[in-house]
Amino acid sequence: MVIPRRLEHIIEETLKRSPSVALMGPRQVGKTTIALNISATIPSIYLDLESRIDLEKVRDINAFHDDNRTKLIILDEVQRLPEVFAQLRGIIDKERRKGNRAGQFLFLGSASIDLLKQSSESLAGRIAYIELHPIDVSEYAGESIENMNVLWIRGGFPESLLAASDQGSLDWRRDFIRTYLERDIPQLGPRIPAETLDRFWTMLAHSQGSVLNAAHLARNLEVAGVTVGRYLDLMVDLLLVRRLKPWTFNIGKRLVRSPKIYIRDSGITHALLNIGNYTELLGHPVVGGSWEGFVIENIMSVAPLNVQPFYYGTPAGAEIDLILEFSPTEKWAIEIKRNTAPSVTKGFYIACDDIQPQRRYVVYSGKDRFPLAHGVLAIPLFELMQEILQKH
Repeated sequence: MVIPRRLEHIIEETLKRSPSVALMGPRQVGKTTIALNISATIPSIYLDLESRIDLEKVRDINAFHDDNRTKLIILDEVQRLPEVFAQLRGIIDKERRKGNRAGQFLFLGSASIDLLKQSSESLAGRIAYIELHPIDVSEYAGESIENMNVLWIRGGFPESLLAASDQGSLDWRRDFIRTYLERDIPQLGPRIPAETLDRFWTMLAHSQGSVLNAAHLARNLEVAGVTVGRYLDLMVDLLLVRRLKPWTFNIGKRLVRSPKIYIRDSGITHALLNIGNYTELLGHPVVGGSWEGFVIENIMSVAPLNVQPFYYGTPAGAEIDLILEFSPTEKWAIEIKRNTAPSVTKGFYIACDDIQPQRRYVVYSGKDRFPLAHGVLAIPLFELMQEILQKH
């Protein structure tokens, strides 16, 4: 089974107007498959920079480009050669003077867009950034609750989602975690003992969706608080963890100011906790936090790149699970409920009075949309994702 990815068409269109495109996403999420699909339709050359032979080919990117200037040059795992960006500005500008203004380079990377931007500052105005998320509800499940639950338990990495059985899916995710700990992270980040990072990752899974308590994590890991911050920065940069910032704009109230932490793929969360199937998930204490993280990641997978996500909380209990800021004048407030008969707490209404969002939603696990009190709309996840897509 092949699941068409929504971003493939977007990448193709972006290559028609931009000299270079950077497609970012965690390993095994499908970046290479999309790149090879694109390369089958236009003259291209693909290089994997994890291969020593391919890496040596582009040490002198000017010479390599001269030999392949009529092709789209695809560089996979580009974070392995960040110095290449300093040379690309001259190449792109030279091609522009010859009338070639688009479709020269496609970069694939397993680090965050923010991290890559630090390496590619010289390409301002010459590169477009796109993030590929794991497979989402709109691509796989649609309105099917059964398929949505499969996606929730297994997560959105293609090999995990499409495995022949729940056990096969869980085995793949365990291998994925082990590979990151033993090979990928040592290559890409600081030297951290795999056992320590495994414990840290598992601790984050147990507290999925909780406000960050760095001191508690540091005590349990027997490391300094600053070390916990370094571990977390690394996991965020590798697109494995989301650090959801609090809404802290001045509204004259005391606010919770620490971020909430989510492991971004629900299947990885479940593998870290040894949750193998839907029944086990429903009986586990993490079920609420897992559903909340699953909904947030699906929403962010369809949100425009410029949308800023936040959560809102006060010590008195006013809370909004997710705020989407589309612009300074447009905010959506989203409450996330797992049950099929959602109700809204007083804290959500108070929080909405504080920030005055233009739209108010409760995302829940049912099929129908219906109004609740005070302008709140109960809505299935798939339908909310469609409303966001219509804003693009």
